[in-house]
Amino acid sequence: MTDPKIPATRPANPRFSSGPCAKFPGYNLNLLADAPLGRSHRAAVGKAKLAEAIDLTREVLGVPADYRIGIVPASDTGAVEMAMWSMLGERPVEMLAWESFGEGWVTDAVKQLKLDATVRKADYGQIVDFNEVDFNKDVVFTWNGTTSGVRVPNGDAIPADREGLTICDATSAAFAMELPFDKLDVVTFSWQKVLGGEAAHGMLILSPRAVARLENYTPDRPLPKIFRMTKGGKLNEGIFRGETINTPSMLAVEDYLAALKWAQGIGGLQGLIARADANAKAVRDFIADKDWIADLAEDPATASTTSVCLKFTDPAIKDGAAFAKAVAKRLEKEGVALDAGAYRDAPAGLRIWCGSTVEVSDVTALMPWIEYAYRAELSAQ
Repeated sequence: MTDPKIPATRPANPRFSSGPCAKFPGYNLNLLADAPLGRSHRAAVGKAKLAEAIDLTREVLGVPADYRIGIVPASDTGAVEMAMWSMLGERPVEMLAWESFGEGWVTDAVKQLKLDATVRKADYGQIVDFNEVDFNKDVVFTWNGTTSGVRVPNGDAIPADREGLTICDATSAAFAMELPFDKLDVVTFSWQKVLGGEAAHGMLILSPRAVARLENYTPDRPLPKIFRMTKGGKLNEGIFRGETINTPSMLAVEDYLAALKWAQGIGGLQGLIARADANAKAVRDFIADKDWIADLAEDPATASTTSVCLKFTDPAIKDGAAFAKAVAKRLEKEGVALDAGAYRDAPAGLRIWCGSTVEVSDVTALMPWIEYAYRAELSAQ
């Protein structure tokens, strides 16, 4: 086999990690100069920044006016746990999982909360059949499988007259995909994904139905302080005005505000969606005629536009896991793709973050390097 030809063009930004993700184009630390460092988050300036973050989140995402938005501890994980521990148990539960994070919520529901839950699972690259789900139960699911590269295509299968709550982990979907808020009662995400913000803080969005559950149902389990959203049987409204349960990083808040303002400047939600769609299309256009690599997502209708997962399909590959790791390592050594390996629990392959902060020119430039790395590793077997 002849030596593969080194591509002529390199991505200007090689950061394709699925979290923390690439900062938005034009980002620089001077954008954080207005952060109220060394000030209390309960001072007027701190409260104003936190309230602004909530208001801009509502504006950019298109969150309905009667939905509450809160900044909560422990990233998306903390937000999901707050919802599950505070709301589940009032009625039967269905847990849906098609990747590792969804599996984690199943474990929490069954082994930690000890709920008698119906569990529906799908293999990596697939999602469960939503037409089989009983939405008169509370239903917990991820919108986009960050580790599997598949997503819910739309909310059509969720009935408007459902009796149960829908709790949706949307951490790698929010800002890059349409979320039908009328079909979702709890939506969670973190700043570190589609907007490329800093880690540690989570966002919790509650519908009026979710608020009613909190005010009318008291779970028979102790709740840690950081999970408590009610006082005296009523919603603690302060949490949803920026009066956070614990101390937030005002530097991270400023970083999130910068990302939200950038999002506004490129056309808001539709601009963000268009960028992610174009990035994912660049990957899929490249692999379309290749017989050695394929999309992990089996159905194009459910293929993710943010966490695009790829698998090597060449039968000449002797050890799939070792081969995929070697390709990812070569891409990193060449400085063209950092952190592009598949998630540790996922099938061997690559995971290319195509979220809205990534430039399509960088995705396009990366594609020949993937072929170069594949051919180089094949020759080295």
